[in-house]
Amino acid sequence: MSDLTIGVDIGGTKILAGVVDGGGTVLSRVRIPTPKDEAGIARAITDAVDRAREGWDGAAAIGVGAAGYVDESRSVVRSSPNLDWHDEPLKEMVERHSGLPVVIENDANAAAWGEYVHGAAADHTVMVMVTVGTGLGGGIVAHDRLWRGRFGIGGEIGHYRAVPKGLPCHCGRTGCMEQYASGTAHTRRTRAAAAETPHRARILLSLGDGTPEGVQGPHIQEAALRGDPVAAEAFIRTGQWLGQALADLAAVLDPGVFVLGGGVSGAGDLLLKPTEAAYRLAPSGAGERPFAEVVLAGLGPDAGLVGAADLARRP
Repeated sequence: MSDLTIGVDIGGTKILAGVVDGGGTVLSRVRIPTPKDEAGIARAITDAVDRAREGWDGAAAIGVGAAGYVDESRSVVRSSPNLDWHDEPLKEMVERHSGLPVVIENDANAAAWGEYVHGAAADHTVMVMVTVGTGLGGGIVAHDRLWRGRFGIGGEIGHYRAVPKGLPCHCGRTGCMEQYASGTAHTRRTRAAAAETPHRARILLSLGDGTPEGVQGPHIQEAALRGDPVAAEAFIRTGQWLGQALADLAAVLDPGVFVLGGGVSGAGDLLLKPTEAAYRLAPSGAGERPFAEVVLAGLGPDAGLVGAADLARRP
């Protein structure tokens, strides 16, 4: 197989595609907003692949990381709450358009693999990736193997029940951790706090259209850096939820490192510090359990792209 493969990372807000070499270097990169309708998403994927391939004729395969439940054959997206997909034959569609062999993987799994092979977890044997974006994703790698479970949908840490009879989730259940620790939850919680105490959110509100509804994720980060108390407290609260999630995962999986990725992780220490602090306060074992490292993704927003491209080399 050629040293070059194409990675595609499909999230709730963006589609990222690029040619990647065997060392994990991204040689071309195309970013397209994720359309809202199924047909539009399909067109955007093929468009992103075509644009990423321009000038790179040697790419031998395509790896696609897709938000949702991917079946055990790595061919079909069984469902995707944030993309409104149901039994989407994504492998067949991309292969038919590109003429190349295609591997489909869950987007968080792909990001975890990218960090394990080329990123922040490269020196670890057991790692857990937590992606804090539109949803809350997870990926688990242990001893050179990506954990997918019997039916291909393991590692969905956003959809274990964190709060009995809690907030409704797009997956059809209530109380899922995704409703408390995702980027969407982070923004929703911040808007509510800004509406309740607008006098404490002046900086935050000034970055949008002046209303709580106009607050977007990047505004929260910028406002927190500029000293807005509502924005700063939002990161503390999201970090507390994430820290609890890490402690619960550590009790089951015992990783050596947790890697935080996804859009909200771009805030760096604003998210990392409260997450690690909360994790260290909540482990099982009454203080006898070793703590895993908690680090930011080394590949940043390219983790899913690089991981998907590398998985394409391992059909």
